[in-house]
Amino acid sequence: MTLSLIGVNHKTAPLAVREKIAISRDALADTTRALAAMEGVSECMIVSTCNRVEILAAVETPSVHLAEFLSLHFGLAPEDILPHVYEYHDQEAVRHLFRMAASLDSMVVGESQILGQVKEAFAVARTAGTVAGQLEHLLQSAFSAAKKARTETGIGSNSVSIASVAVDLARKIFGSLQGRTVFLIGAGKMSALAARHLLQQGVGAILVTNRTMERAQRMAEEIEGRIVPRVVPFEEIYEAAAGADIVISSTGAPHYIFTREHGQAFLHKRRNKPMFFIDIAVPRDVDPAMNKLDGIFVYDVDDLQQVAASHMAERSREATDAETLIAEEVERFHQRQRTVSAAPAIVALQQKAEEIRKGEFDRMSARLASLTPEQRAAVEALTKGLVNKFLHPPMQALKQAAREGDQMKLETLCEEWAVPATPVAEKIHVEKAETAPASEVRVEARR
Repeated sequence: MTLSLIGVNHKTAPLAVREKIAISRDALADTTRALAAMEGVSECMIVSTCNRVEILAAVETPSVHLAEFLSLHFGLAPEDILPHVYEYHDQEAVRHLFRMAASLDSMVVGESQILGQVKEAFAVARTAGTVAGQLEHLLQSAFSAAKKARTETGIGSNSVSIASVAVDLARKIFGSLQGRTVFLIGAGKMSALAARHLLQQGVGAILVTNRTMERAQRMAEEIEGRIVPRVVPFEEIYEAAAGADIVISSTGAPHYIFTREHGQAFLHKRRNKPMFFIDIAVPRDVDPAMNKLDGIFVYDVDDLQQVAASHMAERSREATDAETLIAEEVERFHQRQRTVSAAPAIVALQQKAEEIRKGEFDRMSARLASLTPEQRAAVEALTKGLVNKFLHPPMQALKQAAREGDQMKLETLCEEWAVPATPVAEKIHVEKAETAPASEVRVEARR
């Protein structure tokens, strides 16, 4: 099996491309099953967030082109999507996954949401029946490494997220959010996070809406503090939006919720009083054409990168420490994988030794006939114990050869003990000081 990972993220593709392949939470399971049905795919999962869509799969051969799935499934011309795709295999795929889960590949380094999003994608894949032993072991190791990076380095200090960056942008635009009215559209995690940050900034009023009123009401109850958020029925969003100074939209709608015509109507009702839209949805909720209207300012997730950049200098040292830790965890994972490759030889050695022990025990059976059942059991336990002690050095030698990726030594040992040898993975050399991400292999558009 080959481990393959392909994806598109905020570094390689503009928002206009990313929103074309964004997968909603409701559609994720079906899309994952469609990927699993692709010839040559044995296990798979898909991570889809506002900043990335990534496919991780165990495939029969490296020639299985996962990138073509994105093109075919979303009905896009290859030249429109493939130039933005990065692709990793085996060791590099493991490294990228570990870095992503630890938020080292995020727009905001150190944000905590990505680990939860990867866990959610994994849970969806498990429920859909598209993951088994290989990805199960890999993902659990990635989660453990990410948790270790957050607890043993300062990367998670002063937690930031796309939501907090959005609120920070709003504060910089207005100078102060004191007394401002904010309208949160969408009752997902992003909106809840934004609400908490808004309360800290002293906003005057918070409006909340969602297509499902129960979710909007539940979020309003969760964020209630010094002010009580007002729940607005979704069919009244345009009337409510006209009275808001800041609109933060994060829905799963497949089309624009706010168009240029809506913007013109808002300005008329507000008598041209400025209005700011922060669109953290992918696909976008706000038509970029609204930005052309005097008095309306629209910022999307790509615009937030400029604000997020200010956090990078503060986190550079913490990120370096986290990169070193993740590199060590990746090497530890590969060592465990290589050790597993010695298992067939070890099992064969144990079986061969047990056959010899049992044969000798049976040969002496007549001479042991006078022994009581308890005495006979004691003699059998003694012989098993001796065999285990004799086997310990050769088994450790096999594990060490596999751990070091020394195929020649492994074959020599197996030949010496007349057991079958299993190829081991090539030894991976991880530079502990290396912090730069692995070079991306761009997929050329195939016409």
